[in-house]
Amino acid sequence: MSRAETIPATALRRPSPLWTLGLLRSELVTTIRRWRTLALLGVLAAVPVLVGIAVKIQTRGGAADHSGQGPAFITQITNNGLFLVFTALAATLPFFLPMAVGVVAGDAIAGEAGAGTLRYLLVAPAGRTRLLLTKYTTVMAFCVLATLVVAVSALIVGVLLFPLGDLTTISGTRISFAEGLGRALLIALVVAASLVGVAALGLFVSTLTGSGIAAMATTVGLLITVQILDQIPQLHALQPYFFPHYWLSFADLMRDPVYWDDLVKNLGLQALYAAVFGSAAWARFTTKDISA
Repeated sequence: MSRAETIPATALRRPSPLWTLGLLRSELVTTIRRWRTLALLGVLAAVPVLVGIAVKIQTRGGAADHSGQGPAFITQITNNGLFLVFTALAATLPFFLPMAVGVVAGDAIAGEAGAGTLRYLLVAPAGRTRLLLTKYTTVMAFCVLATLVVAVSALIVGVLLFPLGDLTTISGTRISFAEGLGRALLIALVVAASLVGVAALGLFVSTLTGSGIAAMATTVGLLITVQILDQIPQLHALQPYFFPHYWLSFADLMRDPVYWDDLVKNLGLQALYAAVFGSAAWARFTTKDISA
């Protein structure tokens, strides 16, 4: 039985706020329960485990503190397990996290169209704008969930494998473990916000086709292409406008004092992409012919 068939007849008269919340809850539950979504979350949760085990094995081999070289977070993991949270987020943000978001966003509309359920959803009094906003809210909720899965998995592994205590920031100052935990949560939220642009791009692509697989592949392909372009030195004048350019600026939250310039640029850029591609998705979806 489709979701449209489960809507009470009285709710079909007008879209009440409670009906809208019910639609959002249905979208969230449906998205999270998909095997594809669970597999993506499983892969994300496994990354901190693999990183933690690799660092632990290296430590036992006596090769962890040779010269202090390497990424700032990785060299600190053996001293404080909380740094595994920062390392895991830095490892997953360039590809794994945005890929997962791109898959969910790309399937949001195109997947419904391909399965033949989009037409039934529009029979309900949601309206195309309300439905699109619900889909985008669902994708944004997945951004937060996926980021927290990485952070929580890394925290658990860090607690089990490494010591905890006061943290040394990138600037060399010391902060308490409680403050470090607060900064870890703030970093996770910033990472989730960094995926806003990818979510909007994926949703726009999803309105262009009736094939969920095509939409997901296109979104992930665009993501990889933009990240490659962001590494080409000859394009340095354009790179500040690419959505992944400031992704790793979250590391500035581990400075004392915090450097806010790149963080603000990142959040502003993501808001711009969300506005542009969100508007494009709305324009496309509200005029799209839904025949199946």
